[in-house]
Amino acid sequence: MATIFARQDTSTDDAAAAIFTVLFIILMVYHSILLVRRRTWFCVPFVVGGLLEVIGYIARALAHSDTVSVGIYSIQSLCLLLAPILFAASIYMILGRIIRVVCGENYSFIRVNWLTKIFVGGDVLCFMIQGAGGGLLATATTASQINIYNNIILGGLILQILIFLVFIAAALVFQFRMQKRPTSAALEGPLGEHNTGKGNVFNRLTWKKLMLGLYVTSILITIRNLFRVIEYGMGWDNYLLAQEWPLYVLDAFLMVLVLIVCVTWYNPKITKNPSSRHEMQYMNSERLTSQAEAHGQINPSSGPRPWS
Repeated sequence: MATIFARQDTSTDDAAAAIFTVLFIILMVYHSILLVRRRTWFCVPFVVGGLLEVIGYIARALAHSDTVSVGIYSIQSLCLLLAPILFAASIYMILGRIIRVVCGENYSFIRVNWLTKIFVGGDVLCFMIQGAGGGLLATATTASQINIYNNIILGGLILQILIFLVFIAAALVFQFRMQKRPTSAALEGPLGEHNTGKGNVFNRLTWKKLMLGLYVTSILITIRNLFRVIEYGMGWDNYLLAQEWPLYVLDAFLMVLVLIVCVTWYNPKITKNPSSRHEMQYMNSERLTSQAEAHGQINPSSGPRPWS
């Protein structure tokens, strides 16, 4: 494998690796500060993923002067391969929190109690598959071993894309149903549409803006995963692996954008559930409103807003 490392890493762009190392350090530190200040612990994977990106690009910069080190290659390969999986974990977790904050449990085709468990569980599986494949690939000594371990990584990437597609479908169905018949919490709650007053970006945050950020980050990670699928699918000796720019444009840059977009998610309102009194009031009101609509007694658009 030493000759393969040398072929791939000889053209390493030292400056690009250094630039992205600095960018990821800045973003990781900022995410860490927000995490501690706002206690949004479900965002911990962003910080850990950011740390992996930093380590990965430091190792990639070092590979410029040491093109035959198996250790350096393994570190940069594994860290850059696995970091986006951690970003995906927080993206999966935020959907369940949005659904709960707007009292939209009935609008999700997957039970909210299982929503995070299913997708994060799938994420862990992808992490294990790609991690195992990457670790084995670093120790490969024959062409057949390289192909086998390459395919293991490829399988993990394809699985991650499929999981993301199901996740996006779940998010779209929930939002369609919520917009068709918004709950009172979605209008007047902590992230309600009517709460877009003055203040910083966190105070102006609504559930719809969070959903938009969710879609943007999901698309960015999916594009990155498609790039990686093509990269590994073309085999070891291909253009994408021989050139430096695809990694920086279709992986590093996209992950920087993901971390920038997700800065807005460090909002304490996301972790707040409606109080039991308001939630019970909401459920009773929705039931009474539905009954009245069924008997033609009220206009559906004039229902009460029990949150207030």
